[in-house]
Amino acid sequence: MSWTHGHVSAVGFHPPHQEASAITSWTAHLVLWLVAGAGLAADLWSKAWAFSALDPREHRPVWPGVLEFRRSLNAGAIFGVGAGWVWVFVVASFAALAFVLFLFHGSTPRQRSLHVALGLILAGALGNLHDRIFIRADVVAAVAPSGEPYHDIGLIIDERDDGAIRLGSYPEKAEPRVFARSYLTAPPRRQGVVRDFIKFVPVVPRWVPLVGGRDAWPWVFNVADAMLVVGVGLLLIHFWSAREAPHPAALADRVDTESPAADRDETHLVPSPSEEEAAVCAGRAVESAEV
Repeated sequence: MSWTHGHVSAVGFHPPHQEASAITSWTAHLVLWLVAGAGLAADLWSKAWAFSALDPREHRPVWPGVLEFRRSLNAGAIFGVGAGWVWVFVVASFAALAFVLFLFHGSTPRQRSLHVALGLILAGALGNLHDRIFIRADVVAAVAPSGEPYHDIGLIIDERDDGAIRLGSYPEKAEPRVFARSYLTAPPRRQGVVRDFIKFVPVVPRWVPLVGGRDAWPWVFNVADAMLVVGVGLLLIHFWSAREAPHPAALADRVDTESPAADRDETHLVPSPSEEEAAVCAGRAVESAEV
């Protein structure tokens, strides 16, 4: 997708006389860092509030039948994907931050919606990165009496003489759960985890094949996850819009280059001195003929 004049960057079409990069604009920085700072503060505050105001097993309705708050620790990435790959996600988070700054550098000061999207992604990535580095908990992998493997997350209170482990909630070490050694599938490990507390509770109707009776949204998430999803959505909309609707200046360039007037010498529209003299002589000849 390119024309003779201008070029296409990562964030859309730039005309030949393009604006300076957003990296040089204080208003663009204001939008990016204000959204990122406010989003990060909201995420960290909401996590701290949830893990201090909610009891470990409490399900507090916010919108009955739709939304509730419940505490949960996530050992994976967004929506619990890839549990245990902590440092992989830490590296991926830094890569995402670098990519956000790359897109910001390639944008122009006028692309405010793009800067809002990048600010949301930045806030979400930083919020979960903070937890993965600074929030440490014990992950216990075990197998249920039914034979189904599962893992539990909290803080180890103590280990008994028979090898059984008592695991309490994070951060209070309350409501201990006992894990017999024979049910453990791996030694407990302490690692970085992400605090989640938002849960959609609608259930799929039982008459729906295969998924009837299951949670419509099985994951517990946080404000950072929500900002990441919204930010990526806005980013995709921006890319789609930039591809479908070229920059007005670029469109004007294209019209100019394709116009027939651009292919001819505009000076031909103005009679040359010799043509004016010929017209005067012709006029005089006509007058003489009439006389």
